[in-house]
Amino acid sequence: MTNPKTYQVLEEAIKKPPIPHEPHKQPLKGWAMYCLRDRGFKVVYAQNADFAVETRNGEKIYFKVTNNATDLDKQFCWIVWDSVAKSASLIAPES
Repeated sequence: MTNPKTYQVLEEAIKKPPIPHEPHKQPLKGWAMYCLRDRGFKVVYAQNADFAVETRNGEKIYFKVTNNATDLDKQFCWIVWDSVAKSASLIAPES
């Protein structure tokens, strides 16, 4: 079980990014991976998700990214881009 504080740190990396997301310049997935790596997270390949973050205890948190927050699979952690507000949010998986 992932510590809720881990999700807070992940969310902060997305809400206060080192560079702004510019959809016309970079894909959301690439931007999200960059933001998480910049905060020291180990971003790794994931077969059934867009990518995964490996925690210090070896646990993996699987991520998917989207521009549409409807009908999300609750087993993944989602990074959602809101093009109107020009901001990203993180939706943690349900346990």
